[in-house]
Amino acid sequence: GGLILFAIFSLVMDVFKIGYYSSFYSCLSAIKIIYPIVQAIFVVVQTYFLWISAKDCVHVHLNVTRCGLMLTLTTNLAVWMSAVTDESVHKAHSKLKKNMTEEIFRWLMKGNLPILGMRSSSVEECNCNSQLCQIFKNGYFWLYPFNIEYSLFASAMVYVMWKNVGRFIDHHSHHIHRLKFRLFRRTFFVGIVLGLIILVSGLGVLILYEVQVNSSTESSKKSQALTMYYVFNIVCLGLMSLVCIGGSVIYRFDKRDMDRHKNPTRTLDVALLMGAALGQYAISYYSIVAIVASTPRDAISALNLTYALLMIAQHTFQNIFIIEGLHRQPP
Repeated sequence: GGLILFAIFSLVMDVFKIGYYSSFYSCLSAIKIIYPIVQAIFVVVQTYFLWISAKDCVHVHLNVTRCGLMLTLTTNLAVWMSAVTDESVHKAHSKLKKNMTEEIFRWLMKGNLPILGMRSSSVEECNCNSQLCQIFKNGYFWLYPFNIEYSLFASAMVYVMWKNVGRFIDHHSHHIHRLKFRLFRRTFFVGIVLGLIILVSGLGVLILYEVQVNSSTESSKKSQALTMYYVFNIVCLGLMSLVCIGGSVIYRFDKRDMDRHKNPTRTLDVALLMGAALGQYAISYYSIVAIVASTPRDAISALNLTYALLMIAQHTFQNIFIIEGLHRQPP
């Protein structure tokens, strides 16, 4: 289901990219327009393949199957790196153009700053002036995160399929457990309501923060926006840490056995969970170093330091809780 959702948005992004590049096809190479078309075909074919075959444990043509799956995996990683690079370059261009006058920007693009990657002859021709072109440009830029997530999602699924090639499952130790989900059961209902409240509040705080920081020129208003942002996140991280600790304590009173059997999906889940947490640990660590080394130390710095420390604590407690839950036998 998640793969289908990200695939749909990735296809919309490809349509927007085709429309954007078609707006000035005369000054661009044909590969610029062909690439999103081929990527859209790849997304459709791969999504259909994973939808049909994701649960298969292949036992014929093992080497060919492994080779094909690994080729698909590396292709997804290449698409992911390409999307991350394109998004970063787009942000760099936008920030450069925002901070400089139009004349300086054109002077840089005429060859004085080669990293921008555009020739002087194509600057005038490739200017995106029409309203439709701007819609396509902004549309595909905002849809990049969905394409990035689709590539990572598909890579994880293909990796599990690759690990399952030639695998035999011990049916005696394989438990089939169907979750009985009831929306209005007390515990589920409370959890969903609280989660939605936090989600909506977080979006509201983020929008207010972006508006205040980008539109206001007064430093006092920017400080208020930063204070609001950090206080909200500190409260959320504190609550999440307490909930994860509470969940781990509840596990100690649970009489279920631990599942120690080999499971490629669970192994990948744990690896991805720890790998993703390393990035957040690094960000928090550098934030702490920067805050401690900087002067003067004001209220914003104290809030930022608290936020970084709580981020480390929350990810640690959350990972412990999730990994313990992944290894527990069904009731």
